Amino acid sequence: MKKEMIESKQNPLVKEAIKLKQKKYRLLNNSFLVEGEHLVKEAYDKGLIDKVFYVDDFKLKDVEAYLVSKEVMEVMTGVLSNQGVLAICKYPENTVDFNRVLLLDNLQDPGNMGTLIRSAVAFGFETIVAENSVDFFNEKVIRATQGAIFKVNLISDNLRDFINQNRQITFYTTDLKSNNRLEDLVLQDKLIGVILGNEGSGVRQDLIDLVGKSFKLEIKNMESLNVGVAGSIIMYEISKRSV
Repeated sequence: MKKEMIESKQNPLVKEAIKLKQKKYRLLNNSFLVEGEHLVKEAYDKGLIDKVFYVDDFKLKDVEAYLVSKEVMEVMTGVLSNQGVLAICKYPENTVDFNRVLLLDNLQDPGNMGTLIRSAVAFGFETIVAENSVDFFNEKVIRATQGAIFKVNLISDNLRDFINQNRQITFYTTDLKSNNRLEDLVLQDKLIGVILGNEGSGVRQDLIDLVGKSFKLEIKNMESLNVGVAGSIIMYEISKRSV
């Protein structure tokens, strides 16, 4: 339903939305922001939208909607060249689906996280578990996923605990010091987990020791690949070759 235009940056609804740019408020309110018509419609299709704010006419059935000025939208999005649509969404509920799991240890770059979420969806990794990593619902991560964030289970958990509680899964870690190559792995198990590490330091040693199965990507002319690229290659190869 169309409302009177909100023109004040001090409006309580505007301030509520702006707070969700911070992780602590996202966790407190179980909510996050999505910007742009494509992402807002993806969230709507999943039934996640709580409120939507728009500059020009933008209608969604049975959603609380607010018309705002361009200046207010700029403050809410933090972007001058925004798409004029912003929504407050509730966190999606996860389903229990662990056929293929991606585990992320101390991943810090939002672009890498977004790339890995997109690739996980593309290559059949239904669940992502992250510890001490950039927030899944960081606005830069969401932008980088291009809607894939609504198509995968996202879990923040202690990786050691997750591994120990899910021993039915065969876990592998990436390790540049490993003698095993990805192409040499015999992937006979249906339930597979892959652990990727920090952009600079890789997977921490205690996880490598806990899992006991490691591999490396064999590359030429470079010491290593960006973790988003490497993880995407790994998930593609596993999806192609696993049961």
